[in-house]
Amino acid sequence: MQVYLVGGAVRDEQLGIPVNERDWCVVGATPEQLRNAGYKQVGKDFPVFLHPETGEEYALARTERKTAAGYHGFEFHTSPDVTIEDDLGRRDLTINAIAKDTDGNIVDPFDGLNDIEDRTLRHVSDAFIEDPVRILRVARFAARFSEQGFEIAAETMQLMRTMVEDGEVDALVPDRVWKETEAALAGANSRVFFETLRECGALRVLFPEVDALFGIPQPEKWHPEIDTGVHVMMVLDQAEKLSTDLEVRFAALVHDLGKATTDKRKLPSHAGHEQRGIKLIRGLSKRLPVPKACRDLGVLVSEFHTHCHRAYDLRASTILRVLESTDAFRRPERFELFLIACEADARGRKGLEDRDYSQAELFRGAFEAATNVDTASIAAQEEGDAIPAAISSARLAAVKAFRATFQVPP
Repeated sequence: MQVYLVGGAVRDEQLGIPVNERDWCVVGATPEQLRNAGYKQVGKDFPVFLHPETGEEYALARTERKTAAGYHGFEFHTSPDVTIEDDLGRRDLTINAIAKDTDGNIVDPFDGLNDIEDRTLRHVSDAFIEDPVRILRVARFAARFSEQGFEIAAETMQLMRTMVEDGEVDALVPDRVWKETEAALAGANSRVFFETLRECGALRVLFPEVDALFGIPQPEKWHPEIDTGVHVMMVLDQAEKLSTDLEVRFAALVHDLGKATTDKRKLPSHAGHEQRGIKLIRGLSKRLPVPKACRDLGVLVSEFHTHCHRAYDLRASTILRVLESTDAFRRPERFELFLIACEADARGRKGLEDRDYSQAELFRGAFEAATNVDTASIAAQEEGDAIPAAISSARLAAVKAFRATFQVPP
């Protein structure tokens, strides 16, 4: 029995990146041998075991054969005669098809080390086309390693396009699409993930609402970048700088979906896009298992981001209405995420990435003033249905007083 460190751990060691998770491949063993040694079997489709002490995953070397369309259409084969080279040959990219034995010797049958040196994401074999999830994984790796200068090999991108054209992407299950997307949004340079999907044609299949934004013009006065799709990618960049919260990054992605539905005769203006975007966000979130917190913040940002941008011009009553409509008094943490997403939108514009966004400070100050209203005292003085109206009236007075003292930047 031989044990090899495989996959991402070997790759990241070569790149000098801290290794947080290790996966192992076992050659020359049977499931019975591992179970007898105290390993706990957890894999259903193929034998994967947890080490009795470290809890790390140990998988028996295996090969796979395509039997049907989609992600689940595979038949796996494991036996003691499957070699480490056989196992590495079923992997997606050459940089992930490297192993290291217990003596530190590298096994690299597909020149993954050279591709690491050349900063290239390249498929191991034409069997790549058999698993549509690999399109998502390559897009995620392209985003993750973009700062290290990695680019997708031309022949790999062509294979990805072929898979889209052949309808393989249509067979992807929603759970897996969201899982890979969530990982991309949680990481750095997530725009590369979506740009890669667009380049191979998968974005129009998986995220048609986002794909439709590219080529849609906006007024150059407010959007020097003009193209709505480009703007959304820039907003993602800013969201990553401002917050690690998944909800903020998702809201950045979907906040302008309504602009793709603007009557072409009215372009480049987008009156009413805020409300039109709500239906699209809800539809996307129903099609994919988007967390409720992400969906809800996306809806709020779509509906009210232009209110936030126009904060200096809003009446106190409108400011209070935004606070109430976003449920700021009961969900202050979410309201803060709303303001951060609005700031990302304001800065996700060509040449305006470092602009001041005191509009958020105005809303924060108005919220604080309204929150300081003694609602308990009002409730004690009023009765029944008069209580909410009295509280709202007192909050409005507080917002007006704060608004009168707020200094709008020149």
